[in-house]
Amino acid sequence: MTPVRTIATVRHHGMELADYEFTVPLDHDAPAGETLTIFARAVTHSEKAAERRPWLVFLQGGPGFPGPRPLDNSGWLKRALDDYQVLLLDSRGNGRSSVVLPQTLVRRGDARAQADYLKHFRADSIVRDAELIRRQLIGDQEPWSVLGQSYGGFCAVTYLSMHPQGLREVLITGGLPPLSGSVDDYYRHTYPEVQRKTRKFFERYPADRELCTLILEHLHRHEVMLPTGGPLTVRRFQQLGFMLGFDDGMENLHYLLETAFCRGPDGDELSLPFLRAFENSQSFETNPIFAVLHEMCYTQASASRWSAERIRAEFPDMTWTLGKPPSFTGEMIYPWMFEDYVRLQPLRDVAELLAREERWPMLYDAAQLARNTVPGVAAIYAEDMYVPRALSEQTAAAISGMKVWLTNEYEHSGLRKSPAVFERLLALRREQV
Repeated sequence: MTPVRTIATVRHHGMELADYEFTVPLDHDAPAGETLTIFARAVTHSEKAAERRPWLVFLQGGPGFPGPRPLDNSGWLKRALDDYQVLLLDSRGNGRSSVVLPQTLVRRGDARAQADYLKHFRADSIVRDAELIRRQLIGDQEPWSVLGQSYGGFCAVTYLSMHPQGLREVLITGGLPPLSGSVDDYYRHTYPEVQRKTRKFFERYPADRELCTLILEHLHRHEVMLPTGGPLTVRRFQQLGFMLGFDDGMENLHYLLETAFCRGPDGDELSLPFLRAFENSQSFETNPIFAVLHEMCYTQASASRWSAERIRAEFPDMTWTLGKPPSFTGEMIYPWMFEDYVRLQPLRDVAELLAREERWPMLYDAAQLARNTVPGVAAIYAEDMYVPRALSEQTAAAISGMKVWLTNEYEHSGLRKSPAVFERLLALRREQV
């Protein structure tokens, strides 16, 4: 296997950044077969670059999104650089790491070949990549620390299950996954939370209730095409509720909605600025791993069978029709998305095959977690719309030694919102609180 390759180095805003490329097997059980490249960016404090500091690898949320791109030395990263060298990882398929896009998947062949390829892009493979990178970058004998945000926390728990010897400590924010049960259990917790967030949104912005009703009625009566193609349907509009689980989500949704209508030659119509902003708020087409593998974050030795679509039937208020109050959905993937989203249409058959796949490996080892000795701390957000508090608390109790900070001060994006979240986790890890 080719050792780590340094692509570029740069210094700005008090940081030194080194871009690395690693080579890993597509299938870690077949190391002599096809390979992928994994991109990672190392960040150190410019004034402390010569000092030897422990490594902290950041695992991004998603699935299907790259690691952060630092614009300046601020937020949680600024605090982390006081104590660590930080590695910002683009997990396989994302960012600069052998990217997965609808246009790149075509090269794999038919839908079956594409689905078989994508089976290698879950947390188990991401963790095995990280462990190989650790050995290439710092050696077999030195463990490193992991900071996992959201889905990155899921990966961190998989890491604790599979390769605890590689870990010095684990810090998790909004990302303690259910260890067992079905993906159906997850949606039975998250649908009510979306409904609660929706009520809270309209309580904060009561005029938006009427505005959303007008938009939904307009979409019901008119065919509206988005600037880059494809229809803006009622069900796609409802997906704006995805925004409501972030610290600034309600405000961002409100400001998006306030530009909705303009006066056209035939009366009120949805404005171009609104339609463009609407498209930019949704990343399913540009980050297709999220669309095709989201439910597979939760599947172990079972098929998802479009769980979000099936369980939605248990919550009829989430389906809008004329005369009903406006409603939203959240972090849910539906089969109709591969019709309404033009650039997801080529993946319709791929998504169907993955939804029906039953032979998913286990992601967590309950026995190993019960005897865990790696220090771990986790922030659980009491009103988390994406990772249910009740399931997270069950998982925390099942991981030996896991310390928990339960807070309602922040939403799911707390780590990005305030450096105080990372500071609190460090204090909890060091028994300072």
